[in-house]
Amino acid sequence: MARRERYVVGLDVGTSKVAAIVGEIMDDGGLDIIGIGLAESKGIRRGVVNNVDSAAESIKRAIDEAELTAGVQIDNVHLALSGAHVKAFNSRGVVAVAGRNREIGREDVKRAIEAARAVALPGGREILHVLPQDFVVDDLDGIDVPVGMTGSRLEVNVHVVTGSSSSMQNMIACVNRAGVEVVETVLEQLAASEAVLTPDEKELGVALVDIGGGTTDFAVFERGSLWHTGVIAVGGDHFTNDIAVGLRMPIPDAEKLKRRSGSALSSLVGEDETMEVASMAGRRARAMPRRVLSEILQPRAEEICHLFWDEIRRAGYEKSLNSGIVLTGGGAMLDGMCEIAEQIFDLPVRRGAPEGVGGLADHVNNPAFGTSVGLVVYSHRNVQTEPVRVGTVGRLTGRLRTLFKEFF
Repeated sequence: MARRERYVVGLDVGTSKVAAIVGEIMDDGGLDIIGIGLAESKGIRRGVVNNVDSAAESIKRAIDEAELTAGVQIDNVHLALSGAHVKAFNSRGVVAVAGRNREIGREDVKRAIEAARAVALPGGREILHVLPQDFVVDDLDGIDVPVGMTGSRLEVNVHVVTGSSSSMQNMIACVNRAGVEVVETVLEQLAASEAVLTPDEKELGVALVDIGGGTTDFAVFERGSLWHTGVIAVGGDHFTNDIAVGLRMPIPDAEKLKRRSGSALSSLVGEDETMEVASMAGRRARAMPRRVLSEILQPRAEEICHLFWDEIRRAGYEKSLNSGIVLTGGGAMLDGMCEIAEQIFDLPVRRGAPEGVGGLADHVNNPAFGTSVGLVVYSHRNVQTEPVRVGTVGRLTGRLRTLFKEFF
């Protein structure tokens, strides 16, 4: 029998792929990745379920792969939520300190947070997270932990993340239909930040930009807290569709060509470089200059960057990103994305991959696993999970090579 909270499982259900990651909490408190499951995503578009049966089948395939590679029977998961239905805002709560001698206790903090979340929501929406940013005790602001301080008035600033009730319930229903329960739901950007951002970046100010298949989700951190989140309805699949239309080729072949030869910045491609391009209806493949592909991809990359920057300026955080910008998600793997982002933003830009885990770390050292590994790290740090039963299946890490050939 596994000891309580020894295993945590993260499930990232995206537009392009479903990833299930199994983490084992070691005796020394470290976290090892022991299982990985990948499946092509069907029935999901931009974070919303449009076919329950297809989505459930994709989730089940990823869960089965994760069980096989980890040798662990999975009963429950921590689920990432994203998509245009997720919306967030900042709120403030104020309470009078109730304790004797005006000493602030945990109950005062809890009451202040409850006051901050007591906002009227539109019908059909529910709160996903209430994330404290900082506290104010009387006239003293910028306090991280007010417990034990003395004052008569306690204020808290929080970031409230909400989602569509029906969209969230439909996603959870798909997971349940796949044979597992959802322990908790976590905002995708929050999960990814746990695996790809450093504490110093969060403290100084940084933007995390997660380029997924259907959407690009972003988050702004400053002074160690989350201050702004948003979603752009453009992602990696738009690159693929542009290639398919521009070069008149099937979408699956366009995806392969993007990964093999794509560059988001045409100046990085030599004029004499060529590539082989598949044709429609079984016609013979064609040879083309590789720069033609870059000239198709670059406008879309520029669009994502400009849309993101418009959102940042509208929210007033353009001068807060002292640590720059971190790109993660499958779309961040496109050659030239960091370079074109640096040109547009005039800020340091790096590609973020999961760090701080052991075990199969080499297999998940990839921006595409930022969210799924981040879910495991987030769950480990917050210790909000039930035990996963250990099965009798042996670990088959060699199986990973087959999985990765299909997706990366």
